[in-house]
Amino acid sequence: MTDLAEQWRAARPSTAGVHLDSAACSRQSFAAVDAAAAHARHEAEVGGYVATEAAAPALHAGRAAAGALTGFAADDVVFTTGATHALALLLSDWQGGKKIACLPGEYGPNLVVMARRGFHTVSLPSDGEGRLDPDAAARALADERPALAHVTMLGSHRGVVQPVAAIAAACREQGIPLIVDAAQAFAHLDCADTGADAVYTSSRKWTAGPRGVGLLATRPGLLTDQARADLAHAEVNVAAHLGLSVALGEHVAAGPRHIQARLAEVGAQTRTVLAEVPGWQVVESVDEPSAITTLTPPDGVDPLEVRARLIAEHGIVTTRAGVERAPGEMTRPALRVSPHVDVTTEELELLAALLTVLR
Repeated sequence: MTDLAEQWRAARPSTAGVHLDSAACSRQSFAAVDAAAAHARHEAEVGGYVATEAAAPALHAGRAAAGALTGFAADDVVFTTGATHALALLLSDWQGGKKIACLPGEYGPNLVVMARRGFHTVSLPSDGEGRLDPDAAARALADERPALAHVTMLGSHRGVVQPVAAIAAACREQGIPLIVDAAQAFAHLDCADTGADAVYTSSRKWTAGPRGVGLLATRPGLLTDQARADLAHAEVNVAAHLGLSVALGEHVAAGPRHIQARLAEVGAQTRTVLAEVPGWQVVESVDEPSAITTLTPPDGVDPLEVRARLIAEHGIVTTRAGVERAPGEMTRPALRVSPHVDVTTEELELLAALLTVLR
């Protein structure tokens, strides 16, 4: 095991099995859990508002870290309750037209948020892997003239990395604001040079922070003053914000590029091992620089049942990805495997052996 993997495991409680589900929810560190618990105790001792004032420097440090990791300033970053909340906030506050460009493989719940706020989606061109075609997309933006563009940098249903910087350049040329969903990309890929006008993410995935909190970074002027004021006065879980801030500090201390390189290595290792499982098909190329691996099951095999049996019988946590995750691209459910930096070869080989039996 690498030094990074050993440090990652040592910083966390021991697992009750094998955790291969970081794209859904990573494991928090002792420090992140303790920070949230300590704040809750402090609220009980001095009251919530006094405790929040005392937490202000740590919360600012969290926003500064998030800003550095997304290419924004600390004052451009606000806490949200998660990625869906951030998108809903952006679209509800938007004062312009209601045509929004996105990829055919856009995350299903994002499409729901767009539709509920009256947005009409138009498709950006992509290749057979679901990856955006930058040149064709630039032409499509010029022809369609959407009010906004929205790109999910790394999908929930497929570990294909999108060329966000290229589409950001095309959007700038056309004067179209670009929103980037970085829920799977943040603390996983390099998100500092996207060129986007807004980037949002959740805490619980690759950042390994608490559930129920996220981040939104926006260029000055994209959010109205009223929206920012509403956020500032909303009831919030400061303990969770502190847990996320600590998780961000740990990520920066470990070295974002070091983590990115390790996760790309993990993805290649996972795909190599699982490619040998009879009947199951690995969707991503072995050298795709992400740690998300998607498996299409053999005919007649239900990934939901397989996931349930892996948990109940073997303590192995994965995700069943239904077609609702990407209704414009998926045609059948899949099994998603998303280990973090601490995965071992033995754990991946155990999964491979069990998938061979469970089919």
